[in-house]
Amino acid sequence: MDLFDYMRQNTQEKESPLASRMRPSVLDDIVGQKHILQKDKMLYRAITADKLSSVIFYGPPGTGKTTIAKVIANTTSSIFCQMNATVAGKKDMEAVVKEAKEQLGMYGKKTILFIDEIHRFNKGQQDYLLPFVEDGTLVLIGATTENPYFEVNGALISRSVIFELRPLEHEDIKELLLRAALDKEKGMGSYHPLVSEDALDFLAGVSGGDARKALNALELGILTTPVNEAGQVEITLDVAQECIQKKAVRYDKSGDNHYDTISAFIKSMRGSDPDAAVYYLARMLEAGESITFIARRIMICASEDVGNADPNALSVAVNASLAIERLGMPEARIVLSQAAAYVACAPKSNAACVAIDKAMQCVRNQSIVSVPAHLQDAHYQGAKKMGRGLGYLYAHDFENNYVQQQYLPDELVGTIFYEPSDNGYEKEIKRHMAFIKEEAAK
Repeated sequence: MDLFDYMRQNTQEKESPLASRMRPSVLDDIVGQKHILQKDKMLYRAITADKLSSVIFYGPPGTGKTTIAKVIANTTSSIFCQMNATVAGKKDMEAVVKEAKEQLGMYGKKTILFIDEIHRFNKGQQDYLLPFVEDGTLVLIGATTENPYFEVNGALISRSVIFELRPLEHEDIKELLLRAALDKEKGMGSYHPLVSEDALDFLAGVSGGDARKALNALELGILTTPVNEAGQVEITLDVAQECIQKKAVRYDKSGDNHYDTISAFIKSMRGSDPDAAVYYLARMLEAGESITFIARRIMICASEDVGNADPNALSVAVNASLAIERLGMPEARIVLSQAAAYVACAPKSNAACVAIDKAMQCVRNQSIVSVPAHLQDAHYQGAKKMGRGLGYLYAHDFENNYVQQQYLPDELVGTIFYEPSDNGYEKEIKRHMAFIKEEAAK
């Protein structure tokens, strides 16, 4: 590198966006993604030992895919090459492969190829890489915001380890913002910014787990806000709102407003008002509430308040919870809205909730009662001698797969815990149970 190249690189680094300048250069400085980057995790151990095999990082924007790749570049003894699939072509890949073969053959050095937005490569481009990944000429690191199982060649998938990155937590974003505000070398510390707690919470909340979005907003605020009399830049909540063009919703996650809003959300779904449910959902999303927290509340409501009146409600809620982790915001808002509206419109029954609460109260209040002998395990030597399992009637040997038989302990015979309602599918459950019992009694 000559003097002009050095000056050009130095200028580019200083002029690059804050989010780019603040990328960690070592593994331990990365914030978030503890599920894959804790010291006892495979990825951490592979990077520190410089024994990385082909991997694909999958997750929403701003979650650290490129950051991890840059850290690998700084720590590996292998040759590191980078390309972006939106602009790279086959000639670029051919050049990398040629160089990789030479490095491996002449010096025994491996080449790590980082491809950002790998899902943008067409099938032919991905197929071209396959033999070189397979024979070890290249160690592939792919980064994608799309589900790799849908967008990446199945053969490449089978030769790579998939690591899913999650949206950063609220506190993770705050830590990154504070780090950037105080860092005088790479961050904004030379401006002596005073960032209020409200502004930090707001930017962390509305970023949707996207560190880049939060850092860009902070940089804009610091660069465009006049200094005060003390020569400092004050970043207040109003400034933060201007920078990200979003209004702060009064919503203290540790205060009454948080509990009031989630309570109203649940009661609206329970009360079969989809409009109110979606409204309170929007308030929580605008305030930066955790989407996983919201999804958990929908799942609880689907079981507690809908139950078997519409068993599909729980399936919708659970699938929504899985989907939002793969999508992140802003798309997760659609999935949550669908699930909340479905649960709100579904027929309601709390029979399952009442049943388990009654049963648990019974267990707590009753002295320990024995399991009827004919229901006890008979799959071990000597069980018959002890009278275990004798007299048990196998339900599938009888008409309608039902036979009248005592299942509750002697002390609880006749106790009813689960009483299906006349709503939705529970009406069918009640009809079925009555039918098989009547038929068995004939």
